[in-house]
Amino acid sequence: MIYDAVIVGSGFSAIATVCNLVELLPESASIAVIGDDPGFGRGTAYRTELYLHRLNVPAGRMSLFPDRPTAFVDWLRAHRRPLDAGDFASRQDYGLYIRDSLAALLRNRKSRCRVDFIKAKATGCVERYGGALGFLLDNGNEIAGRSIVLCLGVGNATLPVDLSRLSAAARAHVIENPWRLSWLRRVRASDSVCILGSGLTMIDQALALFAHGFTGKVTVLSRRGLVPLAHVSHPKPAMEIDVDALPGRMSELLHVLRRESVRGGDWRRIMDGLRPQTQALWRGLPDAERRRFLRHALPWWNIHRHRVAPDVFRRFEGMLRSGQISVRAGYLLDVEEADTLTLHYRPRGRKSVASIEANWVVNCTGMERAGIAHSPLLREMRRQGLIEADPLGLGIVVDARSRIPRSEGNDTVIYTVGALTAGQFWEITAVPDIRMQARNVAQAIAERV
Repeated sequence: MIYDAVIVGSGFSAIATVCNLVELLPESASIAVIGDDPGFGRGTAYRTELYLHRLNVPAGRMSLFPDRPTAFVDWLRAHRRPLDAGDFASRQDYGLYIRDSLAALLRNRKSRCRVDFIKAKATGCVERYGGALGFLLDNGNEIAGRSIVLCLGVGNATLPVDLSRLSAAARAHVIENPWRLSWLRRVRASDSVCILGSGLTMIDQALALFAHGFTGKVTVLSRRGLVPLAHVSHPKPAMEIDVDALPGRMSELLHVLRRESVRGGDWRRIMDGLRPQTQALWRGLPDAERRRFLRHALPWWNIHRHRVAPDVFRRFEGMLRSGQISVRAGYLLDVEEADTLTLHYRPRGRKSVASIEANWVVNCTGMERAGIAHSPLLREMRRQGLIEADPLGLGIVVDARSRIPRSEGNDTVIYTVGALTAGQFWEITAVPDIRMQARNVAQAIAERV
């Protein structure tokens, strides 16, 4: 059969799109969801079971549905979680909320559209007659749809050095995917650990390590040595910002934002004021200024924009003060094998080489920048001319309605939701942005059914 909508992916973007489609499509419509992740919708971030792993957005802004802003807070209260809208819930609870929200929509079989979950991976695609695009699956089957939604996320960033010279035993002590938390059980309490990357993932993994009884030292190495900053428990009102009045050159823009931050008394007021305007600001920047931002300002944007829950940051800050965790700034050059692993790096601003000895190396460099190379399906779609890579390496080219440009006369419309649309929207990895994008895409599909 040919489905009215085919969603390719199994993370948060996919579940948000499915939930909105179920609400908007008529009973006669049909949806297929292609994904091979057994934790459908929860993804890596929301599958963790460690209570210390918190959301970095207050609960009051984490509803799955833009028209029901209190839905997540209501769920927390119904499940006897004593949290308010300004509190930071655990990621595990958010994953359970996502699961329950989808289950509630699917429970009423008689008054909703058909939804089929296909546990498989799409490996290729082919255009079919009748205005449909068919996806070839790794189980030998094919699924076709008239409207397609690509909800493919991004993978873990790879380490910037070649580890092929290391023995199998040594490579077993290099944790390339830290979200497979089974590695924690293999670390002895007195071991030494080097974490590569100093963002939110580093804080999550360091807290998990010490929560498992670790008593050794953690050395963090990143290019600039910057760590995320904290939310405050009682934030001041966001400053009103007129995006149209901001300068278009990055240097002038940063000057204005710094000046306004001083005037407002707390830089968080500026960041919170920019929050709903970021996509419009990004779309107004010329490509040259976007490149300048990515090259020079991105690390500072990340630590100010993607902040940590106040109590989590206090715990992390205490570990820095006690010396349990230390942070170094430098560029990793090589990893060698001896009695332990030796990491050679060039300290920031110097020409000399320094070293770190560690029993374990943990890759917390975060997610790779959205692109096509990590996905065989996307590579095949590019080969066929169905998609085009974003010129800045931020996913694929889409228009302001999240549609992939297609030649006129083709009845199949391909949409994209989530990180792959960063070239168009930039700020499209957080729940508040994705849920609105998913709603808009679902409404556009509903108009075609």
